[in-house]
Amino acid sequence: MNATDRTPADLLNSALAADPGRPLVTFYDDATGERVELSVATFANWVAKTANLLQDELSVEPGDRVALLLPAHWQTAVWLLACSSVGVVADVAGDARAADVVVSGPDELEAARACSGARVAMALRPLGGRFPQVPEGFVDYAVEVPGQGDRFVPYAPVDPDGPALIVAGREFSGAEVVERARAEATGLGLTGPGSRILSGLPYDTWEGLNAGLYGPLATGGSVVLCRHLEQAGDGVLDKRVESERVTAIAR
Repeated sequence: MNATDRTPADLLNSALAADPGRPLVTFYDDATGERVELSVATFANWVAKTANLLQDELSVEPGDRVALLLPAHWQTAVWLLACSSVGVVADVAGDARAADVVVSGPDELEAARACSGARVAMALRPLGGRFPQVPEGFVDYAVEVPGQGDRFVPYAPVDPDGPALIVAGREFSGAEVVERARAEATGLGLTGPGSRILSGLPYDTWEGLNAGLYGPLATGGSVVLCRHLEQAGDGVLDKRVESERVTAIAR
């Protein structure tokens, strides 16, 4: 990672330049049996498409607030980096009434309807599948994102010192996210490139976001992100740690 990286989007760009083929996010859902592995290049492509959706289709501008009513999931990680790319504030589990745009999983659609701006629904189905029927008042992310451009350029430069993230009532600038992720990496067991952390933490706290995305990204590592880990059978975690070559665990 480059010492000059000031935002999470900068970290992703550096990772893409350094080794686009290495794994970045491996996602398990122990309620469905889903496993998805995204290389840096694949993850960055999803981020670019999502950032283009935000900027061109949803007409957000730097400083706007995007409420993310989503669980710890690989697509949530994509949205967090897309928000950083555009320069909008990712408000994790935030109040939809205060948001310019809301992005909701299937379990939070009613809360998301309080947003007076654009509403995006995420089915969170395996392989990024669509809703069988689009929820009324929403656009379906899985329908809208494939046609977006594979490269993203923000209309305005992103200010690293501007607000970038709100989680558990705490606001961070992009620079603060990067600085704190780097400072706390060793405590998570992320010692540099090649480190691989398994996280079963939710995304609604800084600790969960750091273990499940920002820490690995800031150190050249990768994450095995596990949803519904409590539903994993006996011995599953030990086997996963071995098969995924995990070097640190956060749960």
